Amino acid sequence: MPPRYFPTRGHLLLCQGQNCQARGARLLHAALWKALERDALAYYKTGGTVRLTESGCLGACAYGPTLCVYRERGGALEQGWYGTVDFPLARRVAQAVQDGADLPAEGRYGPDL
Repeated sequence: MPPRYFPTRGHLLLCQGQNCQARGARLLHAALWKALERDALAYYKTGGTVRLTESGCLGACAYGPTLCVYRERGGALEQGWYGTVDFPLARRVAQAVQDGADLPAEGRYGPDL
């Protein structure tokens, strides 16, 4: 029997590198995961489609915590990179992924701006 498949609209990767952890990334991950579960945005909840994963270093060590999001939008891969992420920003990114809305501009850097 194959593993159960859960539809996903996007995948958030939250850096857990040493510098990001020193800036609260571990607590941010726990708080965001709790909010995704509570608000039924987590991919395995009814209606939820957002995945959240702890990642290794995302390469923006001086600007942590760092969050990266990947999703398909308009038939193409869209990515968003965020530095100095706090809980409200991370929550807005997750909600935008769930809703298929534009990703927030605040804290964003890199391609696809």
